[in-house]
Amino acid sequence: MTPPQRVGLFGGTFDPPHVGHLVTAVGVRHALNLDVVVLMVANIPWQKVADRAITPAADRLAMVAAAVDDADGLVAGDDEIRAGGESYTADTLTALAARYPGADLFTIVGDDAAAGLLTWRRFDEVVAASTMVVVDRPGVQVELPALPGDAPWCRVEVPHLEVSSTDLRERVSDGRPLDYLVPPQVLAVIADRGLYGVTRQDQP
Repeated sequence: MTPPQRVGLFGGTFDPPHVGHLVTAVGVRHALNLDVVVLMVANIPWQKVADRAITPAADRLAMVAAAVDDADGLVAGDDEIRAGGESYTADTLTALAARYPGADLFTIVGDDAAAGLLTWRRFDEVVAASTMVVVDRPGVQVELPALPGDAPWCRVEVPHLEVSSTDLRERVSDGRPLDYLVPPQVLAVIADRGLYGVTRQDQP
């Protein structure tokens, strides 16, 4: 089998992964003709860890693996978990470059993350190692920072679904349904592992 030549990196906390994540990954893969999109689960997301308790990485990885199990060209990534410590995209790109020698790498970010790219640690290394892809909402293009070396942004318009992981966690704890917001296989992991305050006997 021919090794992947165009590899997308879509990193996140995925706490939990939802249909918006999958729509983004599938949409970008199609638009840019990527061979594979890696949904990379952050081990310790340094930009969020001070704000709230983060679900253990192993549980978040299990949910992502379940979400992409039958999705063509989408895979769950555990490089940041295996590396341990805080997760940085620059290090993750180095790992992917070693796994896919010679492949073109694409770092996929939402519009909010793209606008704040210059706050990332070692963002210049990220730009040097990959093509920066920003996911735009239909008809809306956010203002983006200039990239080092005049590197171009690649814009991809993807249908925007008003789904947030924060709201989903609250729904689970309140007993409200997550049907059609989260893939059924992810709901099964949540129930099986008793995540977000669900007992193992309950169905979220």
